[in-house]
Amino acid sequence: MRRILTTLAVLATLSLTGCATQQRSDALTTTLNAYASAVRWGDFNAAQQFVDPKMREAHPVSSLEMARYQQYKVSGYDEGKGPTPNGKLEVTQVVQINLVNVNTQSERTVSDHQTWHYDEEGKHWWLVSGLPDISRQ
Repeated sequence: MRRILTTLAVLATLSLTGCATQQRSDALTTTLNAYASAVRWGDFNAAQQFVDPKMREAHPVSSLEMARYQQYKVSGYDEGKGPTPNGKLEVTQVVQINLVNVNTQSERTVSDHQTWHYDEEGKHWWLVSGLPDISRQ
């Protein structure tokens, strides 16, 4: 009887762990899709809300940087192979973003190396690598 109760307790724990993992995975998918949508539409103000609040406070985006984002239209957003786990609470992904300069109509591609971290307390994924650096060639 004791063995059965122990087995049931272990199975219940594994089941709860599996649920937590699935919830975290579902939250990641939802977050990445919403962030990609904001960037695809060129809404970098909305995209900024996905950046970890501590990061936003420590490294605020200047009005000059926001003006630079407004100078471009996003013509492509390719996640490639998608997110790669980097531990239990972190994923990374490299996204290719195609940008068209609204003044010159020239197109270029930037690689955005994203790092996402899961806040267990808030049950939320945060972008800790910041918005894409579009100033680099």
